[in-house]
Amino acid sequence: MTANDLPWSRRVTLADVPEEGLHIAMEADSDVRATLARTANLRDLPRLEASFDLRRKGAGLHISGEVTALVCQNCVVTLEPVETNLHEAFDLMFAPGPSDTLGDAAREASFGMTDADEPEPLIGGMVDLGAVATEYFLLGIDPYPRKEGAIFEERTVGEPPESPFAALASLKKSAPEGT
Repeated sequence: MTANDLPWSRRVTLADVPEEGLHIAMEADSDVRATLARTANLRDLPRLEASFDLRRKGAGLHISGEVTALVCQNCVVTLEPVETNLHEAFDLMFAPGPSDTLGDAAREASFGMTDADEPEPLIGGMVDLGAVATEYFLLGIDPYPRKEGAIFEERTVGEPPESPFAALASLKKSAPEGT
């Protein structure tokens, strides 16, 4: 999927962000919500919004904000509709990225654990806020929604399942010997 194929897109370049910062609020239209509802296998997505606070930070861009939505899914226990208010906050740093190749000039890559997350790359000096919002929206969806009070009751270990041949076994016990 290319950036042009994204259902929700709003590109911002580093040059678009003034020194004092920029606040952007977005609301997904019905086509975007329908596409994302199909993508996430939702019953419905009546509301999807995102807000962003952008600030320049050196040659990079600091973006914080939140995604909120009203998500309608099926309960994993009862299959009845469940509505959930989704709220996902994010705090990201974008910086001019290295070239599109993996590794150094000798094409060697090394990966290590660090305390700080590496910044996301600014591709062509640009960030797609719709892509950021979509990512956090999809990550925030409950994979196992339950209707309030719905309880999945498993069989306890002491209860063996009744065999389909149980009726035949009872007939064999009541039959006279030699038959």
